[in-house]
Amino acid sequence: MQRHLAVLIITVTVFTFYSCSNKTSDNSALAGKKAKLEQLKKQQDDLNKQITGLQAEIIKLDPSASPEKAKLVAVQKLSTANFNHYINLQGKVDAQNIAYAMPRGQGGQVTAVYVKEGDYVKTGQLLLKLDDAILRKQIDQAKTQLAYANDIYQRRNNLWKENIGTQVDLTTAKNNVDQAQHQVDILNEQLSYSNVYAGINGVADQVTIHVGEIFPSTTGYIRIVNTSDLKVIAQVPENYLDRVKVGSNVKIIFPDLNDSLMSKINVAGKVIDPNTRTFPIETKLPPNALYKPNQLAFVRIMDYAASNSLTIPVNTLQTDEQGKYVLVAVMENGKMHARKKRVEVGEMYNNQLEIKSGLTEGDMLITDGFQNLYDGQLITTNAG
Repeated sequence: MQRHLAVLIITVTVFTFYSCSNKTSDNSALAGKKAKLEQLKKQQDDLNKQITGLQAEIIKLDPSASPEKAKLVAVQKLSTANFNHYINLQGKVDAQNIAYAMPRGQGGQVTAVYVKEGDYVKTGQLLLKLDDAILRKQIDQAKTQLAYANDIYQRRNNLWKENIGTQVDLTTAKNNVDQAQHQVDILNEQLSYSNVYAGINGVADQVTIHVGEIFPSTTGYIRIVNTSDLKVIAQVPENYLDRVKVGSNVKIIFPDLNDSLMSKINVAGKVIDPNTRTFPIETKLPPNALYKPNQLAFVRIMDYAASNSLTIPVNTLQTDEQGKYVLVAVMENGKMHARKKRVEVGEMYNNQLEIKSGLTEGDMLITDGFQNLYDGQLITTNAG
């Protein structure tokens, strides 16, 4: 029994070793084949490059020896035009003047509200009334005291005219009248504090206070927005700090209204927000009932303008070891060939790239089919 067990163990061990050896061998062979494939691909690429280069050299030396067919391309005749670069931002409409109605005193319980949300109010208009019952009782008492002081003064004055009494008594009576009148004036002034008035012209866009509530409070208030004096605000990335200034032209687009207008920047911030790395700009809006605070507005700032400029589609620009170039179509000996032209580029906007030098008006820029073209290659614009 022990002999059979030993034979079984040896058999399993040998089988396991043989399986692992085969697996290792298969992995090694696969890795070798992959490496060989990559080597052949690289050789193929190198050969293709050599073939393309030799074809180009042969064509340069003997254009008639070219066995290739002309490659189909599309061309665009270049012409000068005004080129503008814009910074596109998202902004919003904001109000120049926003005011919250506040009492002149410490406030109190609301007994009447004379305005509702959406109402247009004028400066000095009564908005709400606070409880003044105690003050009115105090005024009544003060007026009684004033009447009493006046009566005493009249009596003292009549006696004085008849040479009865002293001047001190008359002066004291007069002072009592003045003090009583002063007290009435103070109480009347305090009574006016129970009236809350609008501080600016505008629309009461939020009225959250109700009769019986204490005013002011964190939840109960009246907000007035001057909708006739609005502005658009936006945040500009700091890398445009030297290009966006007060007076810069700006186009404001209201997508919800399908409307736009031209304006100028009247405020440009000088402090960079450390969190967003932006600075604020503002531009005023003309009066328009359709403009609302917090309304979405797209801001397009023109930060660069050039007249009589040549532009090309940005995807036609190519780069080699010598720098940037484009391919143009040139007629040579009655045939059309592709030629490299070195260019100096400027600004880019809407996939159009400004060309500073290297191209002239009338050049035929190859706009389609330029991929893998070489300098001097035979081309055609005729699909037939």
